Amino acid sequence: MAVQEQSTTDPRLGMSVVHRRYVPRGAGYGAGGVLDASYTLRMFEDAVIEMCIRTDGDEGQLVGYSGVDLLEPVRPGDVLEAEATLTRVGNTSRAIALEARVVCRAVAPEELRRHVTSSTAARVLEEPLVVMRATGTVVVE
Repeated sequence: MAVQEQSTTDPRLGMSVVHRRYVPRGAGYGAGGVLDASYTLRMFEDAVIEMCIRTDGDEGQLVGYSGVDLLEPVRPGDVLEAEATLTRVGNTSRAIALEARVVCRAVAPEELRRHVTSSTAARVLEEPLVVMRATGTVVVE
């Protein structure tokens, strides 16, 4: 197995891409209507593809995740952002740190019954809520 060299001085290191998406009200799954992790992982993939296009002129291929941490639930009606940051550059592989955050939160069903009359109530969060972190490995041509 050949050893790939890594760059520690590559100007692409530290570059970030952020994608935002409104989570449709009908996207809930299971108990409490929260989203499964695959929704956020798909957002990570979109951010990774843009990162690879910007850094390498190639969509790349996401070949794996490591250290996936599910920290908080994502709810239908949230506005979710996924950030990809390039952390390692090899000959054809890249390591990308990934973080997903809720920036606008849908009002929970129990809050709707007590305080709000609109079923589409939401609020902008003062501080984004980190909901998932992971590291992705990408191969580019």
